[in-house]
Amino acid sequence: MNNDEIQITWNYHNGTKHPNGIFLMKPHFYDPALRPSPYKIYKTLKGISLPLDRNPTSSTLKTISGVIGQNESDNLPDLQSLGRILYFSSGITKTISFVGLGEFEFRAASCTGALYHIEIYLVCGDIPGLEAGVYHFDPKEMKLDQLRKGDFRGVLVKATADENYVKHAPVILVYTDIFTRNSIKYGTREYRHTFWDCGTIIANTLAMCNSHHFRTKVIMGFLDNTVNSLLDLNQEKEVSIALIPIGKANPTGAKEPTKIETLNLPTEPLSNYDYDDPEIAKIHLASSLTSPEQVLSWRSKNTSIQSYKSSTNGVVLEPKISEISRETPIETVIIKRGSTRKFSRESISFQQLSTIIHYSTRGVCIDFLQKYGDSIIDMYFIVNSVENLEPGTYYFDKKRNYLELLKEGIFRNEAMHLGLDQDIPGDGSVCVFFMTNLEKILAKLENRGYRAAQIEASILGGRFYLAAYSQNVGATGLTFYDDEVTEFFSPHSKDKNTMFMIVLGKK
Repeated sequence: MNNDEIQITWNYHNGTKHPNGIFLMKPHFYDPALRPSPYKIYKTLKGISLPLDRNPTSSTLKTISGVIGQNESDNLPDLQSLGRILYFSSGITKTISFVGLGEFEFRAASCTGALYHIEIYLVCGDIPGLEAGVYHFDPKEMKLDQLRKGDFRGVLVKATADENYVKHAPVILVYTDIFTRNSIKYGTREYRHTFWDCGTIIANTLAMCNSHHFRTKVIMGFLDNTVNSLLDLNQEKEVSIALIPIGKANPTGAKEPTKIETLNLPTEPLSNYDYDDPEIAKIHLASSLTSPEQVLSWRSKNTSIQSYKSSTNGVVLEPKISEISRETPIETVIIKRGSTRKFSRESISFQQLSTIIHYSTRGVCIDFLQKYGDSIIDMYFIVNSVENLEPGTYYFDKKRNYLELLKEGIFRNEAMHLGLDQDIPGDGSVCVFFMTNLEKILAKLENRGYRAAQIEASILGGRFYLAAYSQNVGATGLTFYDDEVTEFFSPHSKDKNTMFMIVLGKK
């Protein structure tokens, strides 16, 4: 199966559209009492405890909008800083009891259905407090389980075709997805959630790395089978999604082993739901890279396709600029953050909205974009109640920091409908739709371009979450009626596809 057989992506994307996608028509019932364990537990490994320092450091707005350049920092991660990064990415931040369902442990980043199907692994050389090895992060016990002893970073250097950030990183995080832990509720649409939930976690990771002044980059181009084998994954159940190299040191001298030994480490069941969805397996295999040449081609293409239309009918954003270093610290925001389930219909201020948009959209350092600030995502807004901003629909022109008015009017009912007939988007102050021209993306990046569009949209969505809570604004991600969103914003959004949706408003 080849990466260029893009009809496979179209079949998946169209088949998982609400309301009538063919893959959503299968009978399906989810009983919350059958919620699978949200933790991967190794039965025989002795863990290394991670220190936990929850003290606040940098402001949220600075950490989500900044990027550490090639020569800006000599900071190197140690065990303590890794503990902070992992905790504030995917650690347990609160426990809530629900009648009839018991206690739920909620994590640092939002996740569809609170099913927490994304795992994090760590590959490192010797660093202060931690010997070289391959580790799995256990958020339940706040520890690292060592899968392999020794420096295996050379495997990832080869898997990414000598990607510069990976080559110089003392630590590389690898994010994986356990499909059935989420498909138990959402069926075939789970593969969209793979990137939605991974992206919101990565938004936290990047912010925390910025707070420590560590250089980072999101790596989506790699040899899937090589990375999966290094992590000893059962690839029918769990697969690698993204890599993040952290820090800058001398190029790794670690040599790739001649053979990656299969470990078959025993774990508790990855899910109590054993049905493996063939459509998820098909699109993941079709979007996998199998040769170094494919990896090199992946990151050599200029994929920035964000479109801008000239118009003077709109308003320039007015974000907070001065004293943002005194804004709410990133750690405080992550701990208090949650998915808002009810909005009051009160207005947020134009400055609050401007600040959220401005600092969330500065750019993502990611391997399929040629430079920081490029993007393959366009953003459309339904504004219900924002002070000093006319209700209506808008398009965000990033080049001019400008909201272009598309149509004036009250669209609360339409927002409710587009958000899968839920009250939340009608009650919220603003609905944000992250869209892309999928046809152009697939033409340039083939099937793996679907992963690219989904991950960038969800990282941006994760930043909207963080920026909103820093401004005392609630936020929640929602699903949507795909084609009706495109139709609603047309003709401006003609030929665009929705990747992610978030609602902002007063709690």
